[in-house]
Amino acid sequence: MKRPDNPLFLRAALLAASLLAGPAAAFDLNSDTPIRVSADSARLDDTAGTAVYSGAVELVQGDTRLEAERVVLQRNARGISRIEASGMPAHFVQPNQTGPGSTDARALTITWSGEDNQVIFERQAVIEQDGNVFRGDIIRYDTEQRVVTAEGGNATDNGSGRVEMVIQPRTPTQPSNGNASDGSTESQ
Repeated sequence: MKRPDNPLFLRAALLAASLLAGPAAAFDLNSDTPIRVSADSARLDDTAGTAVYSGAVELVQGDTRLEAERVVLQRNARGISRIEASGMPAHFVQPNQTGPGSTDARALTITWSGEDNQVIFERQAVIEQDGNVFRGDIIRYDTEQRVVTAEGGNATDNGSGRVEMVIQPRTPTQPSNGNASDGSTESQ
């Protein structure tokens, strides 16, 4: 097993955190920009605080977009507390916070929980950013502690069943925004 002070291990950990930093914010519930939802059908239950959207569902807030076959929004007294999206796959795209490009995430199920401070990508999860790729059967990101955990699954025709990462090398022509190709800051 590699020691935690191994530079490759540290780059991999920084990559995982940087790839998930975008999705962690997901939709900004403190923004003045509304979240727009479109779907083939909707069922709103005000008593239960749920909204269920089905059929080519799109949630859009500014340039952040979530597409899925089914989305369940749960509300509490403070607003939206949980978003559950499922599809073949569900697809999430958010512009990078610090420069050009975007975070592109796909999984059969994507769940954001404000109360648990977690974003969970389940079943065939793939997150891509600036050529870096992170794959696993389940990828969890604790948005408060900034901790990423990933689990592999059963080997299939589509993959080994193991957690996989592709980390792009740093290049001499790094963007001037201070971010390296692995998503970490150059000063780290």
